[in-house]
Amino acid sequence: MNSAKTVDRASDLTVTHTLAALLERLDNSPVAVGADQYRSVVTHLVQELEGVESGDALGSLLDAHPAAAQVYENLNYQHAGLCRSSLDVSLAAEMQAKEVIERARRGAVR
Repeated sequence: MNSAKTVDRASDLTVTHTLAALLERLDNSPVAVGADQYRSVVTHLVQELEGVESGDALGSLLDAHPAAAQVYENLNYQHAGLCRSSLDVSLAAEMQAKEVIERARRGAVR
């Protein structure tokens, strides 16, 4: 009889949480971090995020780790846009982009 407990990766966020915390430490490190190390952490985090269920637990994890939230948002941009950014911030960014585009058009007309 096998009493080993199987863990559902989609709902267990232990590894995701560990990688998110590590990415946060790398992002806030006062010491330069090697590109390979940073890339490795992000790559592993992406793999974990692709396999987890969205929900309150994931939302809480992303709220606590802004760097991981940014990775998550970039992974899901094609489906949900800036899904984790506040509406006010997103709207302000869109308005600023429109203004810059309009100024560029006016400059090109001259």
